[in-house]
Amino acid sequence: MGLDTESVNEKNIKEFKALLEESFKKNSLKEGNIIKAKVSEVGKKFILCEIPGSKFEGVIPIEEFKIAKELDSLKIGSTINVYLERIESYKGEIVVSREKARRMNSWKEMEKAFKTQEEVEGIITSRCKGGYIVNINSCLCFLPGSQIDTKPLKNFDHLMNVPQKFLCVKLDENRGNIVVSRRAILEKSKNQDLDKVLAKIKEGDIVEGQVKAITDWGAFLDINGADALLHITDMSYSRVRKTSDLLSVGQTIKVKITKIDKETKRISCGIKQMHPDPYDSLEKKFKLNETYKGTVTKVLDYGAFIKLEDGLEGLCHQTELDWTKKNVQPNKVLSISQEINVKIIEIDSEKRRISLSYKQTLGNPWDDFLKKTSTGSVVNAKVKNITDFALFVSIGDSSLTGMIHFKDIDWKESEESLKKFKKGDSVKAKVLEIDREKEKIRLSIRELESDPFDYFKNMNTGNIITVTVKEVLPKKGVKVIVGNNENLLVTIKKSQLALNPEDQRETIFQPGNRLDCAILELDSERRKVTLSVKEKERLENEEAIKKFGKEGKSSGQSLKSIFGKALGRKKSKDNKKK
Repeated sequence: MGLDTESVNEKNIKEFKALLEESFKKNSLKEGNIIKAKVSEVGKKFILCEIPGSKFEGVIPIEEFKIAKELDSLKIGSTINVYLERIESYKGEIVVSREKARRMNSWKEMEKAFKTQEEVEGIITSRCKGGYIVNINSCLCFLPGSQIDTKPLKNFDHLMNVPQKFLCVKLDENRGNIVVSRRAILEKSKNQDLDKVLAKIKEGDIVEGQVKAITDWGAFLDINGADALLHITDMSYSRVRKTSDLLSVGQTIKVKITKIDKETKRISCGIKQMHPDPYDSLEKKFKLNETYKGTVTKVLDYGAFIKLEDGLEGLCHQTELDWTKKNVQPNKVLSISQEINVKIIEIDSEKRRISLSYKQTLGNPWDDFLKKTSTGSVVNAKVKNITDFALFVSIGDSSLTGMIHFKDIDWKESEESLKKFKKGDSVKAKVLEIDREKEKIRLSIRELESDPFDYFKNMNTGNIITVTVKEVLPKKGVKVIVGNNENLLVTIKKSQLALNPEDQRETIFQPGNRLDCAILELDSERRKVTLSVKEKERLENEEAIKKFGKEGKSSGQSLKSIFGKALGRKKSKDNKKK
């Protein structure tokens, strides 16, 4: 009996399903389609709507109506489009969506807008990686950061949640992606305005423009709503170092339209084109090697620019600022707005360049120096600088500088001599050399004193002299004073201290000892002399051999053997007398 009841129930369910499906077929309900529904109830959380051909009511979350702000106009009996997701859910309900219906309609509208390139309206709702999300009638689109405006913007907050116009630039149906651009709308509007502006102006017109932006290479102007470029080279006939030196943002200036590119719709303009080119009549007004008045306009590291007249400037290089200081800092000689006399030393009309000289309008200290001074003159000087090899001194009242090499300080020719001086010391020196071309002067202090080397003036190698020990040099020899002159010091090497090697000991000498030595080598030109005790002893041996030795012998005899034989002969004579 139970089995019959169960089979009857299954049969009834199948029949019910068949009748239900048949009913839906009759009413053309199909999942995935947009259908019309009537609002039956407006609750706090859900909206209920009657689905034609269905015994069930559709339940839609109230948030789907808040997104499009249509809740205020919604009331019972209103007809709305909904998207049929499922005819029957696992709960036995029909599933519909107002938001998906709106999206499907929006997608179709976007497809149409993409094909016809019509403008659409939407709201930028949020940021995302690389750009922004735009809601266009519930259809979420992507707005790249580069397409939000025609120029870079630091702040986009004023564009958020405000209705904006967009153009659909890409639509991928397979991925469901839509890319829109606000920049395309702005450019389109700008081009329309630009066409109106271009229709009113032509090349050669002089118009007013307002400076919008300044760059290193020029400025952008707003001319009746159109952008124009004013290049830095078109601002003045003279050199312009920085755009900001002449212009500032917001300034209104007059310019001449130099070029209009109809294809790119770019406008170029200039200021200097409104005035005659000063280089056209340059040679009539200014001549080479003539002196003119000018005003310093710019002072740079390498020189100064001098304005000769409006729009005409020349460069005075730092080497033409001072006769004696080649690398002088220009700002220590000239200052901006200073009026000076300059001499034109070069005119190059092709390169639009004028070279000027400031120093050539001043007296040349070299001319005055050469009138008063010559080689051999004695001058007063003051130490300006001390280096590792020389003193540099200012000569007399002039601005000229001379050099005293350490070898020209005293006759010792030692670098230690430099330590005796300090900056500001006054010295007297003799002029050794004047090189006008290279602008060099060489001086000497020691030339004012007698040369201690003159002691050897009438001497030759082999002469015997007496010297005084100044210093004992361990394992090297001794340093001696020649001719009682402290400035004439000579070192006698250890190997030259005695004839016999066992006697060549520097330790047997003390400072102050006097000893005889021979001149072994003498070169007056090179100021070089070699002294030797050994050579002195050798010469004495030769003299003794000549006096006491026998002919043909004793070339190798020592002084002891010679004197021994001489003393032996003397003793034998004394014995005979006895």
